[in-house]
Amino acid sequence: MVAKLRAIKAELRYRMHEPIASVGAWLQKVVVGYYQYHAVPGNLDRLRIFGQRLRRVWRLILSRRSQCGMLPWDRLTPIFARWIPIPRVLHPYPMERFIAIHPRWEPYA
Repeated sequence: MVAKLRAIKAELRYRMHEPIASVGAWLQKVVVGYYQYHAVPGNLDRLRIFGQRLRRVWRLILSRRSQCGMLPWDRLTPIFARWIPIPRVLHPYPMERFIAIHPRWEPYA
């Protein structure tokens, strides 16, 4: 998670002066891919922490675009709600996967 956040931070720094919509679209693709890989049962808390740290990093980068100081959270909340998806479990529990691969009912027993 730390390595991915560092890579995202470096790319956000590179894209700092691009429009928020284009950066948000790129960031949404990255986050959805990260969630699709790591969204196993029991990992939802870590995905929420990843989302929180990602919002903090993006806020810092957006605040560096001008000399006005730190942007308030209430102004950034709609932007984050639009571009950063909420994590949810996408993969089944291990026993459900096992039963689907190795059925034990009569026709296949």
